[in-house]
Amino acid sequence: MKSEQDMTGHMDKNKITGRIWLCFLIAVIAIGVFFYLRQLSMGLSITGMNQNITWGLYISQFTFLVGIAASAVMLILPYYLHNYKVFGRITLLGEFLAVSAVIMSVTFVLVDLGQPGRAFNMILHPSPKSILFWDMVVLSGYLLINLVIGWVVIESERQGVASPAWVKPLIYLSIPWAISIHTVTAFIYAGLPGRTFWLTAVMAPRFLASAFASGPALLVLLCLILRRFTSFDAGKEPLQTLAKIIAYALATSIFFVLVEIFTAFYSGIPSHKEHFQYLFTGLEGHTTLVPWMWASTVLAFAALILLIIPAARKNEKWLTAACIAVFISLWIEKGLGLVIPGFIPSPIGRIGTYIPTGPEIAITLGVWAAGFLVLTLFYRLFVSVRAQSSSAVQRTE
Repeated sequence: MKSEQDMTGHMDKNKITGRIWLCFLIAVIAIGVFFYLRQLSMGLSITGMNQNITWGLYISQFTFLVGIAASAVMLILPYYLHNYKVFGRITLLGEFLAVSAVIMSVTFVLVDLGQPGRAFNMILHPSPKSILFWDMVVLSGYLLINLVIGWVVIESERQGVASPAWVKPLIYLSIPWAISIHTVTAFIYAGLPGRTFWLTAVMAPRFLASAFASGPALLVLLCLILRRFTSFDAGKEPLQTLAKIIAYALATSIFFVLVEIFTAFYSGIPSHKEHFQYLFTGLEGHTTLVPWMWASTVLAFAALILLIIPAARKNEKWLTAACIAVFISLWIEKGLGLVIPGFIPSPIGRIGTYIPTGPEIAITLGVWAAGFLVLTLFYRLFVSVRAQSSSAVQRTE
């Protein structure tokens, strides 16, 4: 009787925590909307961007989140192509994470345009020669594919029937599509010949490697949160497999960055070295990103060590710390650490400074909160359906 009371009290406490979380997200969204309305009336002048640095916090979040969306393939590919059944419990979580990440990515692009009506230019005047046009095509297609897959699979589970056969080809299509969204995003940068920092053939592989580390790291953290506050338990085996995937992907991502640094400094070409000098030592007194990049570097290597050592990886406290470190490290490296140095120095050698403003940060947090609100609602639906399915199985037995 006592254990039932404890369980009821625990569930009530989790419900209260869930409501506080939703209220918090709505409050952050409201603050973001307030500052976005100011941006609509005053223009992008309320941001830290300027004539020399035209992409800032918004586009850096877009770049990072497209990777989070693409990382769903790390679950779908082993589960559907290699029949790795262990991922069956969490594949839908990856699908819903991809949907939320694409929604945030597209929202960041709309916010960065200043006036959202400008987005219609790509629809009304499509240009197949524009990589931005193809980015719009692959992102909207990926969003639609994952929405359909996620909804059909969860609805089938709710009804206790197998998913319809027609959804399988769609799932297989989502695998190369996931690769394409981050590759096309990488080409937006690598296709600009005047920006030497981005003009590299390994840009797309770098994007994919970091995506396959940061996305699964976030998914592991989300699974641990779900275990703490809901009745859903992903189990140890899928989380450990994801941890190994994160380790391999993170090692590959670090390797690609080191290759870039070697090429820049061994060649000795100033226009290639100066971007990295700006990031890690500063240029002409401009050191805004230096502490961020060193923090990213330390976190990346620390996480890699924790994920490689089996005893540390199997300890969930260390695994949590490693996943947080991977997420923060790659958020810095693939966000501001990739976008800003592309503009510094400028093609004519000008060195500027970019610091996000308060309104810019508030709008950014508002978009993240909107994405997490969507994700929370999806995951609540997932947990509810899984609980119903488990109850039905127990009644049958």
